[in-house]
Amino acid sequence: MRLSDEYEALRKTVEEFARDVVAPVIGDLYERGEFPYDIVRQMGAMGLFGLPIPEEHGGMGGDYFALCLALEELARVDSSVAITLEAAVSLGAMPIYRFGDAEQRARWLPSLTAGEALGAFGLTEPGGGSDVPGGMRTTARLEGGEWVINGTKAFITNSGTDITGLVAVAAITGEGANGRPEISTILVPSGTPGFTVSKKYSKVGWSASDTRELSFADCRVPEGNLLGARGRGYAQFLQTLDEGRIAIAALSVGLAQGCVDESLRYVRERRAFGHPIGHYQAIQFKIANMEVRAHTARLAYYHAAEKMLAGEPFKKEAAIAKLVSSDAAMDNARDATQIFGGYGFMNEFPVGRFYRDAKILEIGEGTSEVQRMLIARELGLSDL
Repeated sequence: MRLSDEYEALRKTVEEFARDVVAPVIGDLYERGEFPYDIVRQMGAMGLFGLPIPEEHGGMGGDYFALCLALEELARVDSSVAITLEAAVSLGAMPIYRFGDAEQRARWLPSLTAGEALGAFGLTEPGGGSDVPGGMRTTARLEGGEWVINGTKAFITNSGTDITGLVAVAAITGEGANGRPEISTILVPSGTPGFTVSKKYSKVGWSASDTRELSFADCRVPEGNLLGARGRGYAQFLQTLDEGRIAIAALSVGLAQGCVDESLRYVRERRAFGHPIGHYQAIQFKIANMEVRAHTARLAYYHAAEKMLAGEPFKKEAAIAKLVSSDAAMDNARDATQIFGGYGFMNEFPVGRFYRDAKILEIGEGTSEVQRMLIARELGLSDL
């Protein structure tokens, strides 16, 4: 797929921003585990947080593919910055745009699309994992015109920064006609009494991003903070994750391509046995395989995004893109680290960060096992 002039201009702009602004400072932020507030501020000024949101709501009037292009270019340099943008848009702003009423959109979208506030999506629970409806224990009951929320959420991105504005919390609000839990989504502003944010997790990777556990103890918000229709929370979450998988696929492709970029630079400089190590076929073949993985994965997420924007079913294609690209990221990170040898094990080199960041891509937004389940289901195998 050849990018249009508009898409290519965006891609080039973000590529230059990642190289000139992110790359010089992110290694130090990553090692200190500091959230990149200044980078986020600059991304907000560029309009990246509003890429797929219409201009009438403060966005840039672009589409989801534009967001994916930006994520890929950022992740070529650093995934902490990329996941901050991905979660803020696809998990924070997009549910409000897709499911919110006029008042909710007017209240939240201008600041979210400007990057002045970050939204988070409180879905996963400590004992839930992939079994979201079966593992959900967080509840919300109506009392005196307010939702009273109790429960705990785990691994929530962008939930505890100084600029976090709200968390959309999935909670059991009753029992459906089929006897299954009725799940709804409720918007909880930061600082609401009864809403407690834990300390940051000590993570293997994504060290410059914000991830925390959240707890709710008789946390009260107005009845009007219900996002969309009551009982539609599970359906909302499924749609959000289908779209989000394309975004994570783009981020994964960026990491995979970043491994190629760094390796190509290194093998021209590093010499062994009288030659640059790129002279040796073993290294050439390894990098060739890395480029094949990145290229193939890119085509997969391009295809999924194309179907989504055309209004066609894309669940299978999103799962394929997420599976293929996360595999590519993990494999390329391992190979790049091997090419760098001992230096690949040093955090001062980007491939060390890439190696630490790659594994979560096979877990977040649905594990690789879940993607295979979804693909098999779309092929009709679950009906056998």
